[in-house]
Amino acid sequence: MTEPDQFAKLFADREGTYLLSHSVGLAVHGTREAVGGALDIWEHDTAAVWPQWLGIINGFRTSLADLLGADVSSICPQSNVSSGLTKILGALRKTFDAQQPVVLLTEDAFPSVGYVCQHAGYDVRFIGVDEDALDPATWQRHLAHVDVAIVTQVHSNTGELLPVDAIAEVARAAGALSIVDTAQSVGVIPIDVSTMRADFLVGSCVKWLSGGPGAGWLWAHPNMVDRCEPDDVGWFSHDDPFEFDIHEFRYAGDALRFWGGTPTVLPYAAARHSIDVLAKVGVTAIRDHNQHQIDVLIAALGHLVVSPHDPLVRSGTCIVTGTDNDVARLAAGGIFVDARRGGLRLSPHLHTTADDLEHTIAELRSRPA
Repeated sequence: MTEPDQFAKLFADREGTYLLSHSVGLAVHGTREAVGGALDIWEHDTAAVWPQWLGIINGFRTSLADLLGADVSSICPQSNVSSGLTKILGALRKTFDAQQPVVLLTEDAFPSVGYVCQHAGYDVRFIGVDEDALDPATWQRHLAHVDVAIVTQVHSNTGELLPVDAIAEVARAAGALSIVDTAQSVGVIPIDVSTMRADFLVGSCVKWLSGGPGAGWLWAHPNMVDRCEPDDVGWFSHDDPFEFDIHEFRYAGDALRFWGGTPTVLPYAAARHSIDVLAKVGVTAIRDHNQHQIDVLIAALGHLVVSPHDPLVRSGTCIVTGTDNDVARLAAGGIFVDARRGGLRLSPHLHTTADDLEHTIAELRSRPA
């Protein structure tokens, strides 16, 4: 299924124009049934539920690994990005010689990333909002004596797409490890970890992947797994979770050592379903559809679009001048966006039609001066 007029049929029916995939992705058809199947197991086969529930989670890992070009053994479920990042930074901290290792990130990173860093025992340094984080040379100037660089692939406030491969390369040359936050990119920006220079990725499925909350994840480069011994462990971090020997703990031999205690299940049933649906279209096709629609917005609105116009550095989100008052006004007309520091955030997805864009453009042009 690749025809644009079929795209909208993949998603749950709803009224209005939904442009909030950067926040919560619109559910795909069949999600209720996918979650219901996991509930059916609980209701009707409770005595043997764990093998079936773990099959759901392993199915999620497999689907996500296929999407990322990864080996499934490198994927570990997490409840959210913050959880994954906390576990990675905690495990890495023990490997550095410095009592307080240094982590570098941008001031445009999502606040949760900063909060985690500030409580992880690191010296936290920032690339300022007045600096060009898209230029790897900017990172290079800051990387002296840095142990970990956290690269937000898409800045949610600016709509900028950072060159993560080039940044990871300069980090590696400077002796720093790199962690890429894909929360705003996975599902709309093609990602292939087999060619990426990053050491870790963190992400979630709640946004462009339309997988709902709770299905976060981390990816660890195979070369990094044995180096990491997370402190936040539980029976599912164990090499054999069902061994049940309190005196014997062995880290899982793959990325599951980051997992922890009893996992959530239902979010992964929803997320696996959505990933499988969207994978049939393909992230490249999703990106092409999204970028064509952003081209339309830029052509119609011109200087009102304050996010990048250059396709090489723009994400899936188009930012247009506006305020919270405009959010309310547009919502009254059935157009759903939100506002941040830079302006109104508009994120067209496969379900966004030409009529949706025409309506949105007309409403934006008709705003009071």
